[in-house]
Amino acid sequence: MMLATRVWGSGPRTAVLVHGIMTDSRTWNRVAPAVAERGYRVIAVDLRGHGASGHGETYTPAVLAADLLETLPPAPDLAIGHSLGSAALLTALPRLRCGRAIHCDPAWVSRPRDLAALRAVKHATWQELRAAHPRWHDDDITAEHQALATWDPSSVAALVHLPGLPTTPAAPSLVLLADPSERIPPAAAATLRRRGWHTRTVDGAGHTVHRDDLAGFLHGLSGWL
Repeated sequence: MMLATRVWGSGPRTAVLVHGIMTDSRTWNRVAPAVAERGYRVIAVDLRGHGASGHGETYTPAVLAADLLETLPPAPDLAIGHSLGSAALLTALPRLRCGRAIHCDPAWVSRPRDLAALRAVKHATWQELRAAHPRWHDDDITAEHQALATWDPSSVAALVHLPGLPTTPAAPSLVLLADPSERIPPAAAATLRRRGWHTRTVDGAGHTVHRDDLAGFLHGLSGWL
């Protein structure tokens, strides 16, 4: 599937951004301009079942990765993925051939989930989102509420097909973690480091690190942009 995209900047380098589940490319509204200022043309996708992209019959990281490969330019200088978007990016990387990759609190390892409860978030009000995410900017709450209107709740099926903790990275890679991270706990982070991954933590940030603490998120990317 060819995905809908949004573009910021016109720099000589290319960065691609891949959002997590339930949201869409608007999750990067405050990140993308900061990346573009560093000399990038920034391309953010709407995954299938999200934003302006169409719904799909099947949702797995492999299917989402195939969409990325169909949509994104080959060999971008930088790729950033969050949560489920990181799982899709991880699967696409050997063929995408990006220069560097940043995985933000990645959803790589399956864990027990109440999928019905996740689907129910579709109907969350603006006020409920504000209560659930006290550190987010109001603009991010509004963008998330708008994203839920077009989100296909069936996409939660992808969370039961996650790729698992990866071995050697396909490109120089940073894993930027929440504090604490439920997706990559300390023992898993230590395993990743032994396998050649770089890890950093944004103190006090929740799962959506870039919305909880934009300054901390950008500081965590120091040397990688």
